[in-house]
Formats: sequence, C-alpha cells, structure tokens
Amino acid sequence: MIERYSRPEMKAIWSDQNKFDTWLRVEIAACKAMAELGIIPKEDIPKIEKAGFSLQRIEEVLAETHHDVTAFLKAVSETLGPEGRFIHMGLTSSDVMDTALSLQIVQASKILEKDVESLIEAIKEKAVQHKHTIMMGRTHGVHAEPITFGLKLAVWVEEMKRNLHRLIEARKMIAVGKISGAVGTYATVPPEIEVIACASLGLTATPISTQVVQRDRHAQFITTLAIIGSSLEKFATEVRGLQRTEVLELEEPFSEGQTGSSAMPHKRNPELCERVCGLARLVRGYSLTAMENVALWHERDISHSSTERITFPDACLVLDYMLTIFTGVIRGLNVYTEKMKENLEITRGLVFSQRVLIALIDTGLSRQEAYGLVQRNAMRAWKEKVPFYGLLTGDAEVTAKITAEELKKIFDYGYFVRHVDSVFQRLELD
Repeated sequence: MIERYSRPEMKAIWSDQNKFDTWLRVEIAACKAMAELGIIPKEDIPKIEKAGFSLQRIEEVLAETHHDVTAFLKAVSETLGPEGRFIHMGLTSSDVMDTALSLQIVQASKILEKDVESLIEAIKEKAVQHKHTIMMGRTHGVHAEPITFGLKLAVWVEEMKRNLHRLIEARKMIAVGKISGAVGTYATVPPEIEVIACASLGLTATPISTQVVQRDRHAQFITTLAIIGSSLEKFATEVRGLQRTEVLELEEPFSEGQTGSSAMPHKRNPELCERVCGLARLVRGYSLTAMENVALWHERDISHSSTERITFPDACLVLDYMLTIFTGVIRGLNVYTEKMKENLEITRGLVFSQRVLIALIDTGLSRQEAYGLVQRNAMRAWKEKVPFYGLLTGDAEVTAKITAEELKKIFDYGYFVRHVDSVFQRLELD
C-alpha cells in the first residue's frame, strides 16, 4: 500500500539496483582518486569506469559467501580484466556501504523536502482563504474563546517551515563520506583519497571516523523524520476531532463511490487522517532504533546494519506516503463554515466570560470579586441552558458596575480576532 502511493523516485532510491549502483560509484571514485595521486595507473581508469554487475550474479555469489560486499565485488570483477584488482584496494566494506548510504539518504531527503514544500503551500493557500473564518478555539477539548480557521492553519504552516529547516540541516549532517580503511586509521588508504573521492561524489569527508560513519548523524536524520511525522499526526488528529458527527466543522475528502463502512452505508470516516496517525507511530519507532544504533562496540560492530536495511528505506517511504496523502487531504478538505458559526453559539455566550471579568475588574472590583460574579452566572447558564447575557443583565450586582449597553458591546466576536491581519503579516502569509 505504501509503495503504491510513494513517489517512484523514492522507491528507486532504495532499490537493490540503486544501492549497488551507488556502491560502484563509490568504488570508482576511490580508484579515480588513487589514479590522480599516482597510486594506480591512470590508463586503467577508463576500463574501471565501464565496470558493471548483474543483480542475479550478486545473488548467486551471496548464496555462497553470505557477505553482500564480497558478492558485489566478485560480480563487478567479472566484468573487468586485470584492472579489476584495483577495485576496493585498501578499502573496507563500511567505506563503501556508509558512503553510499549517505548518498542514498541525501537523494531521499531532497524528495522529502519537495514533499514538505508542497504541503506548506497547500496549507498556506487554505490559511489565506480562511483567514477570517471564525470558529471556536478549544482547550482540553472544551470551548475556550473564538479563533479563525486561518489562524489554526497558520500555526501548521510555521511548524512545517521549522520541519523543512530541520530536514535540510539533517541532510547536511549526513552528507558525509568515509574512506579511511579498517578502524579508520587510513593505514591502507591515504586521507587524500577520502577527500578527493568524497568531493567527486558531492559529499564532505568526515573529519574523523572509526570503521563506520558515526551513527549520531543517522539518528539525527531518522529522528527528524519522526518529528515531521508527529507534526502530521497532530494535524491529522485535529481534522479527525473536528470531523466528529457532533462537531462536523471539517471533513477530509470523500469521493463519489467511496465507502466508509462495509456494514453502515452512511459512514464517512476520516480514514486518511487515521492512516497518517498510525504511520507516525511507526516512524517514531524507527527513531528509537536509530538512537540505539549510536552505541556500537569499540570501533564498530554490525548490530546497526541489519536494522538500517529496514529503517532507512521504510522511514523514507512511509514519510513520503504520509506527506503525499495529507497534502491531498488539505487540498480537498471540506470546511463547513456554517457549522463553525453554529458551534460558536452552543454555550449561549459563555465564551465572553473573560471579557466580562476584565470589564468588571476595570470598574474597581478585585479579581476575586469579579470572578465570583461571572462564574456564578456562568454556572447558571450551563445548568439552566439559558443565555449568559440575559443572566448578566438580570444580575443587579453586575449591572451596578456595567450597563446593559456596555455588556452588549462586550458580546462581540470580532474582538477576539481583531489582530488576525497583523499575525498573517508577521508570518508573511498575505
């Protein structure tokens, strides 16, 4: 299901074909660096650049060697002549695997960055459209004071901008290569090889490494994906909450012919948003694995290797999928503005309690006295299901301080959203 919706480019990045192609790029880059330094004959480079491999042949050799790098090297060497002896000379497996993995992560990150940018644009467009669409703001799931739907979405825009920055920084952190030989001492491959080869691949040479690139870099990338997934879960949870039948202010797209339940034909479920929420948990699980991979024995072990063969492809594919479907949710989101207005009135004016409190304090009452007057009438409005305004105008202690006409002016929804334009200008959303 995930592969069905992920970008073809993302699937290609994590394919066996691209993995081994990238390994070969690293091997050739190392050979070219050696030739540049006079370690191997320059005239052999054109032949080495024509090296290839067969996935089938790698599988055949792997069945015998049980080591993917040696299987790869044998398959490559069979496409070369004597010059094949220079492939992998002085290198260790992690020189190739870690450098290639960095290249794959960089490729995947650039796709994810485009995904994030697309989502930002989708949310931004919807935020501007609903800048002044007033709705109830909620805390603890309970009516608080009015906001606008545009303000809610503007918060999401800024969060995704931060996520984009995090993703770019994580890509920079992982855009490193390591060609320093066993345990990272450069004993069998001079440091200059690493610098030249990495530069030719578009990577920076790690300042120092053991036999592997240190896994804090990888953990930063995966945890960044987890943070982005958590943001998507937050947004999707909000849509789900506002799609509940008794609220129904938002609804994710529901196409003609779509079914929500096999048993109940009337159902229109927020299944896309629920999918996003579920997958966010999966990506967060990968972030824990990535952090546990930071601690390896001595100069390295391979306890990280088995997990990374799953976590990196899956995390990138899953987040690509999540971003794709949630961008679709935002673009096709049903916004029920009349229901938003209706829900504003459910508490019969109780949303103005703080305004009344402040007005009473301004007359000289202590906060405690004013709070008591307002709460007394608010609780009656709750229990008796009568308008809050009417109770206040019928309370002599209140009207002794505030006239009915002054109270009427207080009950103005526009007061709560009067700074919306300035907020949008500050966020450069206009």
